[in-house]
Amino acid sequence: MAVVVNESLVQVNENITENNNSITARMPSTFEGIVLAYGSLLIMAILPIFFGSYRAVKHHKEQQQQYKKSGEQPEIMSRKDAAIFPFISSVTLFGLYVIYKIFDKEFVTQILATYFFFLGILALCHLTSPIISSLVPAAIPKTQYNLLFTKGEVDEAEFIINYKFNLHDIVCLICCSLVGTWYILKKHWIANNLFGIAFAINGVELLHVNNVVTGCILLCGLLFYDAFWVFGTDVMITVAKSFEVPIKLVFPQDILEKGFTANNFAMLGLVPACLGTPLLLALAKGDLKALFSYEDHPLNIKQMEQSVQTQVETKKDT
Repeated sequence: MAVVVNESLVQVNENITENNNSITARMPSTFEGIVLAYGSLLIMAILPIFFGSYRAVKHHKEQQQQYKKSGEQPEIMSRKDAAIFPFISSVTLFGLYVIYKIFDKEFVTQILATYFFFLGILALCHLTSPIISSLVPAAIPKTQYNLLFTKGEVDEAEFIINYKFNLHDIVCLICCSLVGTWYILKKHWIANNLFGIAFAINGVELLHVNNVVTGCILLCGLLFYDAFWVFGTDVMITVAKSFEVPIKLVFPQDILEKGFTANNFAMLGLVPACLGTPLLLALAKGDLKALFSYEDHPLNIKQMEQSVQTQVETKKDT
């Protein structure tokens, strides 16, 4: 009987020790730490909105010029695509949730971390290439290279890969690979945020809708998507907390006490709710017409030239 009592007391002491260790390991956040954390998340949410919107207008103008030269229609989001997008996102999110419940968490996390490692390096290169190129010493020339991968005979070759780059791009790739290595080895929250901000800015920049109505459909669908998966279920919170991948922005609430080794994080998901901001920035820059000038089925180059020539002749006659 005494042995049983002693074993019970030992077990109780172990449980108390574990609880005390978990409490001391996760210090309660101070008011200043909470304000700093959520203020930083707010700033990190605004940065992709501003820079992504600015780059979106610039990228859209480049696509228009390319369309006039080659006649190649740029990829844009139609109303049908906007309506389907929240459902595709829901299937992907729920698929990750099911994978987390069925398979080993560590195994899935390693696969996703490897995937986001390469994807994050490419996104960070696309974002920081102009900055790093301006900092590269003049001793390193901008020697041009062209990576070609074709299919078929020489006369009827189909280009699968036709990528042009220079030595400055290689330097940028090396720098971004260092950040990726830091992330894959340490899973540090700063590396996570660098990848997350790069994903967000590139998403805002490269995704174009054909008119304002399409943008409204997309935003309304994403609003219901977020409301359902965040407040209606535990799916999104579980996925965000279970996988150590840069699908969220984080900032420690106890950074004032522990510095960069803090571990009590506030979290903000990379929700594409900022997709409507290119419209606001375009209004401020006077580029609203340029930002939403494409139609679902644009006219070809010859039809456009004929219509312009007809208008000129009509003006001359009048």
